[in-house]
Order: sequence, then C-alpha cells, then structure tokens
Amino acid sequence: MNTSPHLLDEALGLMPGISNGGALSQGCIVLIEDSVETSGAFILHYIVKRALSLDSSGIVLFLALAHPFSHYERILRKLGCNLSVHREQKRFHLFDILQLEFPCESKKDSVEQGLVELYSKIQSAVEVISSRDHSRAHISILIDDLSILEIAAHGSMDHVLNFLHYCVTLTSEQNCSLVILNHEDIYPDIEGRRLLSHLVYLADFIIKAEPLATGIAADVHGQLTVLKKGTSNNGHYSADKASNFHFQVKEHGVDLFFPGSRC
Repeated sequence: MNTSPHLLDEALGLMPGISNGGALSQGCIVLIEDSVETSGAFILHYIVKRALSLDSSGIVLFLALAHPFSHYERILRKLGCNLSVHREQKRFHLFDILQLEFPCESKKDSVEQGLVELYSKIQSAVEVISSRDHSRAHISILIDDLSILEIAAHGSMDHVLNFLHYCVTLTSEQNCSLVILNHEDIYPDIEGRRLLSHLVYLADFIIKAEPLATGIAADVHGQLTVLKKGTSNNGHYSADKASNFHFQVKEHGVDLFFPGSRC
C-alpha cells in the first residue's frame, strides 16, 4: 500500500493511537459489498494483514468459504504477511468449510445443525483464546464470503440470518470485531434483498467496491465507498460519514487515491 497514511486506515479508524494497533475497534461490524465484476476481496486481505501486523497483538478467526488456506497464504505473503507463521503462533485460525462436516442434505434440521456446529467451533475458539490470553488480544472474525454460506445452507436464508445474529452477539459479548464479505449483485429475489437489508442494518461500516462510473480505465480498477454510520450516545448524535476513493489493485497490494488526483 503506497498511500501514507493509508486512506482506508483513516476511514476505518485504524490509525496509530486510535484503535487496537492495527485491528478494528471492539464490537465493530464491517460489511464489504462487492460484485462479480468488481471483487472486494483485497479489502478483506488488507484487514487480515493489519490485524496481524507487528504493532498489533490481534488474533484472526477466518471462516474460509470461498478458497482453501493455500489461496490466502499466497496472497498475504505477497503483502508481506506470513499466514503459516501466524498459524503456528496461534494468531491465525482458519475454518475451512470444505474440510468441515457440513451436511450435504437439504433437510431443514440437517442444515440448521450444520450451522449450529460451525458457530460452536467459532465460539469455542473465541472462548479458548480469551481464557488463555490475559492481555485480551483483540479477536477479529472474518467471513469470506457470505453468499457461499447461503449455498452451503441450501438457500435457507433464515438459517444464514440466525447464524449471523449468533456471530453478532458473540462479537458484542466478547468485544471482537466482525468483517463480512458479500456479493451484492447476486440476490434478485425478495429473500436476497432481505439478507442485504439485515447486513446493512447490522454494520457499523459499509465498504462498497464498484466498477468505475465512467467505465474502464487502464490505471484505475474501480471505486470504493466507505460509509461510517452515525451513532447516538446520551443524546449526542454523530452523522453518517462517507469517504470515496479510486483503487488500483497490484500484485503486492492496492493503491487508494482520491478521484481526480491522478491526472
């Protein structure tokens, strides 16, 4: 990442002295919305890197629904983050749905039980980490990506929503942070829109990766909008704050810059 200070750090409150070293704030929920045309996976990778950085004592629980460990290891290594080392040090924990005993049947009880068992594994990991870590290292839970969890649940939106609410409750009770990647443009029906509206409601930050409104450009791969939702505290209300950037994905990272700054 070549911008300094990094624009995404500033938008998410990851600047030194503001947050947990390189991790998101406690109880924070981040929704990353992308599309089939414009992937937002690079944001997820960057958040993992920041959570595991040297100035952070953070621990990452990664629910891998889209790719195996080797995929993330290869990408993060290019970003200067060795996931194998962090895994050995018990700072990076991967839950690979391909290796979990998730039900192949579409029966309601089987799907529900599969999601309950998946959540139980995450909950147990959080509790074990919290009990052994007297310094209370910040735990980040990341999901890549939610649309595949719906497929694994055989299209049962209610079960996916229940799973999400369990994760949100865990995030609140254990002072974790939760980051969810989801494809926004694959839900044409009412049920799909219901899931999207729930995600937007739950999130403190909404990061949207989109194609350029002006079309394809050689040195700009898309535009990024970071919305920090307003809060209300003891009668004091802070308004929503939106930040808009352009981005260029490179082999060893991504450049973020303000629109019109590369003329």
